[in-house]
Amino acid sequence: MLQYPAFDPIIFSVGPIAIRWYGMMYLLGFLAAYLLGRYRSKQPESPLVAEQVEDLIFYGAIGAVLGGRVGYVFFYGFDHFVADPVWLFRIWEGGMSFHGGLLGVLLALMLYARKVQRPLGAICDFVAPLAPLGLGFGRLANFINGELYGRPTDQPWAMLFPGDPLALARHPSQLYQFALEGILLFAVVWWFSRQKRPTWSVTGVFLVGYGLARYTVEFFREPDATLIFDSLTRGQFLSMPMLLAGAVMIAFAFYSGGVDRSQSIIAKGAVKAGSAKSRPSGKAKRKRGR
Repeated sequence: MLQYPAFDPIIFSVGPIAIRWYGMMYLLGFLAAYLLGRYRSKQPESPLVAEQVEDLIFYGAIGAVLGGRVGYVFFYGFDHFVADPVWLFRIWEGGMSFHGGLLGVLLALMLYARKVQRPLGAICDFVAPLAPLGLGFGRLANFINGELYGRPTDQPWAMLFPGDPLALARHPSQLYQFALEGILLFAVVWWFSRQKRPTWSVTGVFLVGYGLARYTVEFFREPDATLIFDSLTRGQFLSMPMLLAGAVMIAFAFYSGGVDRSQSIIAKGAVKAGSAKSRPSGKAKRKRGR
């Protein structure tokens, strides 16, 4: 059995203000997404320019935090919420749901795509490779907090987590998720997105990849108190629609050749913008006619 590191959840504090590892990991995730987004914006097929990435990350961060918290409260802790409604706002205590965060980000991207007048599919495909590293940092935060640990095991790498009331050696499932949902998923989606792909296919690969990783890790992670259909954990149940949606997106994208339509829309928008800038105004026409 491995010794669980004695982490202090607080990095440092200044008076009443405490900087926690949990918040720091989220900050690192958003920073990684911003830097990767700036890099991707320089690619010829990018729907966004570098100056638009900052607003994109802001929209995504708001959607991820609000959606993640609301999703956790309603998916995993509704009874706690009913007993203590203010708990919804105590984010610093931990408790975020990826599936809720995904819905929040999707809503934010819909608003952002409308704002910049770009196809939603192109925006989602742009964002998909930026997300896994942030997910990985979030799992490291869970490990540091000693929360969301795994099932009991006798494996030599098992750990005794300080918050476990049963004091059992358990799988460090947070690290499994860091490896699968963070590192491996990032490598796969980033590699897939490096070439021109049909619109929605990159998003589909992300959804399928995360769904498979999460479904697998749930066999090692301590399940919720209530199971769905007496066999599925809540995480597995919520991942099944992701797997289905991702598979449908990939099939639709390659069947319909969505990349041509999406890129043509972007190209037409650029041509129209360029034509509008180069077209002389009415006053200029009259002046040249004199």
